[in-house]
Amino acid sequence: MNIESVKSLFSLFSGEEDTDPYIPMIRLAMKETEKMLLPDADASDIRLDFLSAAIAFYRVRRIMAARDREKFVYAGKMPSSGQDSSAAYAESLLRDYLDLCSGLISSGTFVFMSFSGGKEI
Repeated sequence: MNIESVKSLFSLFSGEEDTDPYIPMIRLAMKETEKMLLPDADASDIRLDFLSAAIAFYRVRRIMAARDREKFVYAGKMPSSGQDSSAAYAESLLRDYLDLCSGLISSGTFVFMSFSGGKEI
């Protein structure tokens, strides 16, 4: 994996021109992708750059969605009960890249969590 490529892809996904504030999240996503690799997988496969960028984008969107929800509560407004559309888009994008890399990664190492009625699904 190439960090410059991952930064460029993250910028494409997020629309952020300056990726410097997101470098820790990008590095974390790259490490997470490395941990998912199958023993015989080619670590230089370009698909892994896309997956790393998608993971970083997903994590950043989730953080921002949580922060935005917190601002609504603080401002006294009622937070929307629906899922944030940018976070949903990031999750969909990540799922697509997880599928694309299915031959390179172990499938059980990335966990999506959702909650329904207070129970973990």
